Amino acid sequence: MVRGRGSYRKPAPRAVPLPSVRFTPGGKEMRFSTLWTALGVGLLGGPATSSGPCGSPTRKATGRFSNATLVRLSDYLTDGYRKGVRPVQNWSQSTMVAIDLMVYAILSVDEKNQVLTTYVWYRQQWTDEFLVWNPEDFDNVTQVSVLANSIWMPDILINEFVDVGKSPEIPYVYIGFNGLVQNYKPIQVVTACSLNIYNFPFDVQNCSLTFQSWLHTIKDINISLLRSPEEVKGDKSVFMNQGEWELLHILSKYNTFSIDEQDYYAEIKFNVVIRRRPLFYTVSLLLPSIFLMVMDIVGFYLPPDSGERVSFKITLLLGYSVFLIIVSDTLPATAIGTPLIGVYFVVCMALLVVSLTETVLIVRLVHKQDLQPHVPDWVKWLVLEKATVLLCVQNQHRFGPVLPKGRDLLHVKGNGVSMGQCSHHSSEVKVDAGNRLGAALGTRGCEAIMDSLLAEIASIRQFLEKLDEHREIAREWLQVGYVLDVILFRVYLMAMLAYSVTLGILWSVWQCT
Repeated sequence: MVRGRGSYRKPAPRAVPLPSVRFTPGGKEMRFSTLWTALGVGLLGGPATSSGPCGSPTRKATGRFSNATLVRLSDYLTDGYRKGVRPVQNWSQSTMVAIDLMVYAILSVDEKNQVLTTYVWYRQQWTDEFLVWNPEDFDNVTQVSVLANSIWMPDILINEFVDVGKSPEIPYVYIGFNGLVQNYKPIQVVTACSLNIYNFPFDVQNCSLTFQSWLHTIKDINISLLRSPEEVKGDKSVFMNQGEWELLHILSKYNTFSIDEQDYYAEIKFNVVIRRRPLFYTVSLLLPSIFLMVMDIVGFYLPPDSGERVSFKITLLLGYSVFLIIVSDTLPATAIGTPLIGVYFVVCMALLVVSLTETVLIVRLVHKQDLQPHVPDWVKWLVLEKATVLLCVQNQHRFGPVLPKGRDLLHVKGNGVSMGQCSHHSSEVKVDAGNRLGAALGTRGCEAIMDSLLAEIASIRQFLEKLDEHREIAREWLQVGYVLDVILFRVYLMAMLAYSVTLGILWSVWQCT
């Protein structure tokens, strides 16, 4: 019914369409036909909508959070967003992902399994063209954090990954009003690395961390550095520098490669260069070995004819064997190489064996010389004459024992010597004895006693001559033994010094590089 000009009574909504309603204001008829079912649903139960980005409708927040700026902004950004689609307006444009790396700590270096465990701070940024807004419409909010699993994320991985580390879960990322997404998180990286342990404990390791998109080619995702290579190289601001390893620098390089010569991929390789601090290994490994070798050199000053030198050398050899057993767990072990310090220990033990062998040889020469024959003439000429001159060995006569200067021996020929063949002193002795015996026993008894005395004196003479001969043999072999001991000691000392100086120079060069 008509109530007045331009007014009418709204009929109640129904589920079925109503007939047309005719109004006659001022003699003119107006006819409206509508679907009351749709009008009723819109008035009673339909949600209110507002215009979203690019004219798309967005759901309006209701309730006590309807006026919260971040809630409205979150609804604005997520409405109609599809995280499975690469966020670009022009599909032919690649998404540029800028990455950065900072090493926080070196957790472990497993030489046997060739595995490096590090803790790094990883940062990556890219532009999401679907996540932009006008800050003036949202109380000048220019940055907001959202759940990382609710937006598109690049599939950038580390090629050298061999195990999943215990990294903390960071669920949020920052989004700027211009679409810049900042994904910062710490990562425990367990990667394969070709470790060179030859220079242990003065080794420098170079391990690479290669970041690339596992699936997308360079047409879809490209990679760049967030900072310049010079800034990345010298950045040690967050590194924990109190452990066994020292961070030297981080090298970065951009590269592209192709597998099938059709699709090209982008990658950035970070080379983490670290150096081991050798102080602990120097104190616990090198110094004890050096002390044992010095004691072996000191052992050469024991007399060669003394049996204590052999027992001393054997004790040193046993002690060094126990030392190697103890340090075997400390040395790194790989299937493709042996560290130089391991070779050093083996050579030192070989030198101890050579020293013990030389000592046994010398003791054998100077022991029980009276049972040995005379020293051959060629040995006297080679050892006692030529070698002493060439090697500046002191006079060989000082090495032998001091012999008695002379003995008053009777120079007789044998048991058949007559009275007239004796010396003047012997004749007087015989005459005096004969006078005394002649008075008691007579002339015949005197001759028998004198023959007996001469036989006894001749046997004493032969014994002393044989004793002098044995002492002369002993003196000759003792001289040869002393000279050989000095010669072998000098050769042994030169070999040890040359080996030690060579290792010292190598380790010094490695330490300075």
